[in-house]
Formats: sequence, structure tokens, C-alpha cells
Amino acid sequence: MRPVWQALTSHRLNGSLVISLRAYPRGTMTKRTDPRLERLGEAWTTLPNPYDIPVEICAGPDVPIEPAALDELLTVLDTQRTLDSLAGDGVRPRIERVVCTPDFHKGAGIPIGTVLQTSGALVPQAVGNDINCGMRVEATSLTVEQVRPRLDELERRLRHVFFEGGRHIGLTPAHREGLLRAGLPGLLAEGPLGHAVRDADRLHAGAFPAGSAEEFRDWVTSGGGTSYDSIIGGVGGGNHFAELQYVAAVHDGPTAYAWGLAPGRIVTMVHSGSLSLGHQAGATGRDLARKAWPAGLPLPDNGILPIPLSEKTEKLRHRYLTSFANAANFAIGNRYFLSLMMRTGLTAAVGELDVRLVYDAPHNLLWPGGSGSPWVKGDGPDDVVLHRKGATPAGLSADGWGEPVIVPGSMGAPSYLLRGLGNERALTSACHGAGRSVPRGAASRGSDAELDEFLREFRVVTPLNHRDPAVAARRDIIAAWRRDLKQEAPWAYKEVRPVVESLRIAAVAEPVVELRPLLTVKG
Repeated sequence: MRPVWQALTSHRLNGSLVISLRAYPRGTMTKRTDPRLERLGEAWTTLPNPYDIPVEICAGPDVPIEPAALDELLTVLDTQRTLDSLAGDGVRPRIERVVCTPDFHKGAGIPIGTVLQTSGALVPQAVGNDINCGMRVEATSLTVEQVRPRLDELERRLRHVFFEGGRHIGLTPAHREGLLRAGLPGLLAEGPLGHAVRDADRLHAGAFPAGSAEEFRDWVTSGGGTSYDSIIGGVGGGNHFAELQYVAAVHDGPTAYAWGLAPGRIVTMVHSGSLSLGHQAGATGRDLARKAWPAGLPLPDNGILPIPLSEKTEKLRHRYLTSFANAANFAIGNRYFLSLMMRTGLTAAVGELDVRLVYDAPHNLLWPGGSGSPWVKGDGPDDVVLHRKGATPAGLSADGWGEPVIVPGSMGAPSYLLRGLGNERALTSACHGAGRSVPRGAASRGSDAELDEFLREFRVVTPLNHRDPAVAARRDIIAAWRRDLKQEAPWAYKEVRPVVESLRIAAVAEPVVELRPLLTVKG
């Protein structure tokens, strides 16, 4: 069934057409609030459930909540029945609380935008396969006036760097193992790469210590000596991207100044994760959860397999957390290299520039103790584990400005940087984007006319150059390319402004700057 397409706004800013669109499956446009939800205020709703687990969703009335996501969340809550069956050996595991962020939408078993706090158990599937998927934002010394006239050249340079053999990321086995075991410091300790890690205090975590990298020995030793692989420096698929943006509006001047942001300043934003290494670590977690499963106990109907925090599972948990740490470290390094690639393209097209890291923020991680980093005990009890899937930390920070919260809009739409307020009601968590409003399958059947209008006004750099006459003549290739692009087009996502407003009203995070895109690199 084809979706209904609704244009919300269309206006010009500094010569660029900004289009905000939304798509709804037919029959769903007239009802925004699911009757299963109870509104608690302007920015919060609650979801009653058979297990009396506190479940709150941070979303104002203008943020649509997908009924299918609520169905999925209720199925996730059935995990409490599973945890009850695993009680014993001094462990009584429980789901303590669930908070969902404004970009809450259906996932593959567990909704995106779910923050799950448990006691006595960890749930690998509540983090997902793309471990430490996250975002990195760097502020440059360039201005939009310097870059806009060079966009044609920049598009050509970035396509070469990202997709036509221009990465030149040569790593030795020692580099690879150093990265997987000790993050960015481990990578750079194994020999010069021609780059330095600056602003290390602007990383939520620069490393997740791991005792070994045996789960990924094949990747570590690939190529023997210095070699170039197709994984490191990959953007990834789905909603991952590397984007060139500029500061279009400042909402909090002092914080913006502290972060090195000013009107017209060019910034780069990358969104990527652990790619195939994360999928391998996720599979390891599921396999180990099955091994830890009590003999004779039926597997849960919802397919979610928690691992009790008991002595019996200690060795299995250690193996999982080691591979988890390896994948998380890879993701930090991958975002670092993606940012370097954006700098390379900018330098070649525009000229030399300085950069400053604004923040590198994770999405899919777990935090024993309820806070801190996954391998540093937090302030909570030893048996408490906080899981975030498609959600980002929004805590306070030592410098007093608040932890930077990166909320991108859909492709072509504004993005926002906010400062976290450490709201415990939200489990100090915020959304990692606007969130889908239409499943990928439905979005791919969207309007060709809308896509054509979007592509006339916005630059999308992909492996396929649709402007190349030889490529344009291949209708089958172009049709597949357009179908993939529609899945991530603006109309497939919620409007970002009500999402950000929900965070503000709920006292989760305060807007600092609004960023507008100039071009997006998609894998």
C-alpha cells in the first residue's frame, strides 16, 4: 500500500531550498496518540503494562508514536517473565525501568530509542548488533561563504576519498590490535599515522579496555604487514552518513562559544558504528546467552535471551564483554577516520583548515552500575546495567556546559546540538535523531517526483555518480539507486523540531545551535 505524502514546510534559506516532508501509511494520519498511552504532561507519556514496569516515553503531542513500536515494546517487556524464570543462585533479575526517547520507532525485536535499566542481568539484544554506533562532530575554521562556491569540486573530491580508492588508511596488525584492545590511544601508540588525537576530553569514551582481540584475529592479521582493507573508513548502510553542515542559528551563545561554534562556521558530522565487527560481537553475545540458558527451560517466545549476573555465567560474560569492547573501540576509530576523510576532501577542494572536536557520542552501549563507561563502575549498585539502543547520553559534564547531545534530522533537514541536563527521569538519555516515521519498505515506494525535487536542491554523494551519463543510461542501476535513496529521504523521518522541543520541555537537553546541511555522503 502506497503511503500518503504530506509536505509540511518549504522555504529558502541563504539560497538553499529547505523542504520538510512527512509520509504516513494510509489510514494512520488522523490519529497521533495511541490509546494505550497515558499522557503525564506536555512532554511525557507512560505505557501501562502487565508487569508494572515503569515505562515512560519522552514525546510531546506533535511527535508521532508508531503503534507497531508500542507493540514491539510490550513484547520486550515480556522479558520480565523470562527473568523471573532465571531467578536463583542469589540472583533475582528484573527490568527496573524503561525510558523511550522522542525518536522511538520500531526496530528488529527491540525498538530504536529504548533505554533499558535492569538489575541482575544484562541483555545483549538491548544494545543491538551495531555496537557503539555513534556520532562525531568537528568544528572547522572554514565558513559557509568559503565552501559554498566549491561544492562541485568538493563533491568530486569526497566521492574519490570515500568510494574511489582515496582512503589510504594503511594499518599494520599492531595498529589493528591496538585499536581493538585500547581504542584511539592504542591505535596511535603502535606507530605514527600522520595524525594526532586532539581534544581527547571531548570523547564520551576514548577506549574500552579489552584483554584480547582474539574474536577478530582474522581482521587483525589481514594482509600481513601494512594493508588497506574495505572495512575501516566505511560509512555503513541505513541511516549512517558523513555530512557537511554549517551553523545556521545559535540558541545558547556561551555554550556555543565554548564549543568553538559561531554563525556560518562549517562543521562535519559523521554517524557510523562498528560495521561487520559489531555484527560479529552481537552474534557472539546471542550464542553465549544460549550456552548460558538452563537445560530444560524453554526459550522465550520473544526471542530475547538475557544473561544473569551470576557466578555460573561469569566466564561467558567476560568473553562477550571482551568482544563487545573490541567492537566499541573499532567504532571510535572508524568515526575518527571518517572525520579525517571529510577533512581531506575539504582541504583538497577549499584549502587548509583547522579543526576542533566538539564531541564523539555513543548510541548502542551498556553501562554496568548505571552510569560512566561500560568498563568503569558507575554510581549505582553493582548489579545494575543500563542499556541504550539508538539513544545517547545526555548527562552533566565536568566543564559545566553539559554533555553535548547530537540530534541529526533527516537527510537534507536541520540537525541540532544540545547540552545535556543530566535528567534522571530520562535515565540521563536523549534521542540520537529524529526517528523514522515510515518503514524502509514503504518509503522505498515513495514519490519519484518528490525525490527528483529533493535531488535538484540537495547534494547526496554516493558510490554511484548519478550525474555520469554512462551511469544514467543504465535504467536498472538508477532504479535500484533511487529505491535505496528513498529509504533515507526526508519524508521517511519525523520532523526534527518537535523532537528537539520535546527534549527541551522535558528538561532533558537544551538546544545550543542549529546546523544546516550542504551535502551528505551515504554509503
